[in-house]
Amino acid sequence: MNGPGVHRGSTLVLSFAMVAIGVALLVQSLTEHASALSGRLLIGILFVAAGVGRTYVELRRGRGA
Repeated sequence: MNGPGVHRGSTLVLSFAMVAIGVALLVQSLTEHASALSGRLLIGILFVAAGVGRTYVELRRGRGA
């Protein structure tokens, strides 16, 4: 595997990890009946958004678009 391939793979792995952490934070805060302005809930939403955004950009960049 060459340098760009390793970079792309590690970016995708970390992006999926960010989504998993975000989902875990969301599930944990929702099962504890957290308020809508809960810090854990907001950070979970931001983690999911960042992970999905990174994955989207990396996959588009890989297609050459």
